[in-house]
Amino acid sequence: MNTQIDFLGIQAFIAIVEHGSFQLAATELHLSQTAISHRMRKLEESLGVRLVARTTRGVALTDAGRALLPRARSAVHELALSCETVRKHGQNAVDWLAFACLPTVAAGIMTPLLQACRTQWPDTPVRVFDSSIPEITELVESRTAAFGITVLQTGRAELAVERIADEPFVLVCAAGHRLARAAAKPVRWADLQDEPLIRISLPSGNSMTIDDALGPLRDQLRWRYEAQHNGMALDMVRGGLGLTVVPRLSVPADAGLCALAIEAPAVTRTLCVVTRRDAVLDARDAWVRDRAVALVRERLAQGANAALA
Repeated sequence: MNTQIDFLGIQAFIAIVEHGSFQLAATELHLSQTAISHRMRKLEESLGVRLVARTTRGVALTDAGRALLPRARSAVHELALSCETVRKHGQNAVDWLAFACLPTVAAGIMTPLLQACRTQWPDTPVRVFDSSIPEITELVESRTAAFGITVLQTGRAELAVERIADEPFVLVCAAGHRLARAAAKPVRWADLQDEPLIRISLPSGNSMTIDDALGPLRDQLRWRYEAQHNGMALDMVRGGLGLTVVPRLSVPADAGLCALAIEAPAVTRTLCVVTRRDAVLDARDAWVRDRAVALVRERLAQGANAALA
């Protein structure tokens, strides 16, 4: 899904909410009141919902506005942190081995990868950007990261893309669950209609991958809980609250969890490594990239149905 982010509209939205006034928000952003109203209107039109309503006492958030506000604040905060990271990186970039990796992939490969880096170059500092898909693209394009391990997306002219492997999504349940006891065969989505399921939040690319694969079947499932991150969803599974569906590499080797293959339909994502087309990796960066790719393939080859002990 190619969604354009209206950053100026998001900035205006946050300022209006925080000041409780279009006029005060305009003053903070050095805009006219007409300009900030225009930004707000464009954002609402792009989303197809009202976010704020003017009242005699100022402005009030709609239900959609209340849902968007914490995510908008978090996104702006993360962007500010990313800019600061890039600034600091630029000051001593030559001293660091820097690369990017999706958090759900890093969970399965990062410890052995960094151990291998320490063995090869014990005095070299390493900077790992465990970032989202768009952030990884930007980090590689800006040369902040030498390469990125991410999910295959539509092409960017500046990037060279090498496919690594197809990663299946797995059902994660507690080790004592009835499905874990029958782990010799894959689980069908139809088997889950009466199970409480834990969903990863809607902005996650993984949730959209699942929705696209399931089609109308997704509305027949009991999405009882929603978590922001895989780690929280897995903690909820450990606590017996339900089952979740996540990429295989994101499931830790953890007593009490069992990862099961799912079919009918199967859900997969394609992992790839991205570099700049005009970049020639030095021997160190190329070695780390190749070791990361090898670890991904090794972990995926271990099998989908084993209980994780």
